[in-house]
Amino acid sequence: MIEIVEPGPFASIQDGGRWGYARLGVARSGAFDRQALRLANRLVGNPPDAAAIEITLGGVVVRILDAVTLALGGAVCPGFDWGTATTLPPGAILRLGAPAIGLRTYLAVRGGLGGAEELGSRSTDTLSGLGPPPLRRGDRVPVGAQAAGKISEASAIPDPPRRRLRVTMGPRDDWFTAAALTRLTSETWTVRAESNRVGLRLDGPRLERARTSELTSEPTLPGALQVPPDGGPILFGPDAPVTGGYPVIAVVHDDDLDAAAQLRPGDPVTFSR
Repeated sequence: MIEIVEPGPFASIQDGGRWGYARLGVARSGAFDRQALRLANRLVGNPPDAAAIEITLGGVVVRILDAVTLALGGAVCPGFDWGTATTLPPGAILRLGAPAIGLRTYLAVRGGLGGAEELGSRSTDTLSGLGPPPLRRGDRVPVGAQAAGKISEASAIPDPPRRRLRVTMGPRDDWFTAAALTRLTSETWTVRAESNRVGLRLDGPRLERARTSELTSEPTLPGALQVPPDGGPILFGPDAPVTGGYPVIAVVHDDDLDAAAQLRPGDPVTFSR
């Protein structure tokens, strides 16, 4: 067991996600920064997609109730060695400050985090409510008993932030003017404060439509850049709905979604074809 003394601004349990249920209206969910989750799990010898704590902007305080081996991936938070496996004794207190760069940090525990699964995953879906609720003060989180490999003796090095994301245009780029298509990849956008795991809302020039008719709802996926009538794009995250009624001008390359997970309000971001 580990006890959540303070959850910080927002913390939840996330694993590799719920794959294969989009036809039922269920989002993928899971870790926003999948590479960071897999790094933290690898360091403690877990399977790559084992459940861990996804921490938003630090501020988490955890009390260790039983001896555990931990590792952090993602944004670097002061207060604990990042990118290396560390064993803490019962009664130890782990305090994480706010990261200077990046947004999401992953706290992996050797054995993974336990608890009930819903549709094959322990992930918190902030839109539908599937999975465990976001972590609160006083929560006691069980440590799982997943088969674990050797604890890594390596120390990782943080990746530099990436604020240029690759996109594939479409499937509804024909709904926009030529000027809008140019603006998408030539202008700098700013992440808005209303952003979350459902989507990153972006400030910048208005993306004007060439067609003003209504679009029948159609499938979407994480990484889709959907444009509502106000012309401000929304970059869908892992908890986004699986269908949408606004045109998708482009889709962010799947390998670049991990970088998008680390964008915080006020950060600049650009897109390239």
